[in-house]
Amino acid sequence: MSFNARHHILSVLVENKAGVLTRVAALFSRRGFNIVSLAVSPTEDERFSRMTIVVDADASPLEQIVKQLNKLIPVIKIGEIAHDEGVEREMMMVTVKATAEARSQVTELTAIFEAKIVDVGFEAMTIMVAGEPDKLDAFSDLVRPFGIVEQQRTGRIALAKLARQPVKLRAVRAARA
Repeated sequence: MSFNARHHILSVLVENKAGVLTRVAALFSRRGFNIVSLAVSPTEDERFSRMTIVVDADASPLEQIVKQLNKLIPVIKIGEIAHDEGVEREMMMVTVKATAEARSQVTELTAIFEAKIVDVGFEAMTIMVAGEPDKLDAFSDLVRPFGIVEQQRTGRIALAKLARQPVKLRAVRAARA
């Protein structure tokens, strides 16, 4: 699920109420948009939830759906996060076949990707890896030859990058002798 030029990341702040997710998802469905990824969680204020929606669409039809979303009462704020203007993360858990002979290689890959082994069986290991979507894709590609038993990924989450302002230094006069 790596970056695609047609993928747009929407950050939607909504009221934390039952049925809001259904209404938002239905709006995309009715318009024929494919939701690539969807993650929802409460925010720092328990009255609100943030939806991170990755949608596959051209820019102009996306404007139409944003206008439609703005009309929904539970929607508080909508913003699009450009790929280079946001911090994106995702998590994946993958169960990989790991015989005694392959176990050290799988463990080494896990360490290289700063992943974590969360369960071990006689013939398989379950690994959790978090990071940018491309990192998860790469890890998945590298463990595939060992045999993937099961794989599950969360939806992508994203926040806008913080503004970088130069540090203002206080002028200090040098004392004259």
